[in-house]
Amino acid sequence: MNKKLLLRLTVLFGFVLLISAAVIYFTFDIRALDYLTLFEPRCILLALGCLTVGLLFDGLRLLTLASITDGQLTLKQVVNVVLSNYFLALVTPGASGGAIAQVMFMRKAGVPVAKSTVVVLVRTIMSISFLILLVPVVLHSDRDIVKWMPASVLSVVSVAFISLPVIAVLLMRTRYPERIIFWFTRKFSYTTRRNCYIWYQQFKHAVIVMGRHPMMVLRAFVESGLSLLFIYATVPAYFAGLNIDFDLVQVMGRMVLLNLVLYFSPTPGGSGIAEAGFVVLFSNILPEGVEGIMAVLWRFTAEYLPFLLGAFVTIRAFGSDVLNMASVKSKTKPGKDAASR
Repeated sequence: MNKKLLLRLTVLFGFVLLISAAVIYFTFDIRALDYLTLFEPRCILLALGCLTVGLLFDGLRLLTLASITDGQLTLKQVVNVVLSNYFLALVTPGASGGAIAQVMFMRKAGVPVAKSTVVVLVRTIMSISFLILLVPVVLHSDRDIVKWMPASVLSVVSVAFISLPVIAVLLMRTRYPERIIFWFTRKFSYTTRRNCYIWYQQFKHAVIVMGRHPMMVLRAFVESGLSLLFIYATVPAYFAGLNIDFDLVQVMGRMVLLNLVLYFSPTPGGSGIAEAGFVVLFSNILPEGVEGIMAVLWRFTAEYLPFLLGAFVTIRAFGSDVLNMASVKSKTKPGKDAASR
């Protein structure tokens, strides 16, 4: 195996195991053994079932978006794209490799880079937009989280979150985004400024493509939401195994908030931040000493299991030198890339 990939995987596994052990160690309580002995193993199958359905809807979303751009993908190619995202997202800084992996597999399937880039951007936009639109619902339904927030402030925050996608679309019809980018990047290097403009133009193009197919976009948006909700449902599935009383809507709402934060996490796959956030959000729902174990179970089911599957399909398709290939892809200039199509 490539030494660079082996080193990266070794460091990642060590980091994950260290974080998991630390979370369990600092949250474990001897009284938790009473609940763990009563844990129903069949709930593990329920959690895995929720994950499978979530990944299935993720694949359906990919097929829908590919059809919008006139791209054709087989079932095997869809599976490769979805799982490869988990793999390279965890072994690259800032999860940047996830998008690159999806483009690499779609290009291998015959989808041009320009179209595959649009599909990847739209998938990300839909996921984040879905979570943002759910934030007001979560805030209004979970009083424990916002009990310190006055009703007037809560209303303003809710309106702001609902308005964000609309405001973003309206702004892109003006020159203000370019001016804002110019102002914020004026002291950066030429390469950084250029990359910022390229990213914005790709984002703008993706939004334009979505606007041309409203019904297909709506379908993909619903599939996106179902995919996220089923993947998050692995958590209440594990909670059910403890035979404790909990509010399903409250648990799912807190998973929405946590995963929205993880989209902007600087650590690989949100490791560390995810576990800490989980413990904070669910400490008043779970029995004392169990929250760390549940956090680790959730992460291994919803993140690390797809990662292992993604590692298998990615390395099998591109070899152990996949990290260098992804690095070259990320540095390829758009003009050169277009010329190679």
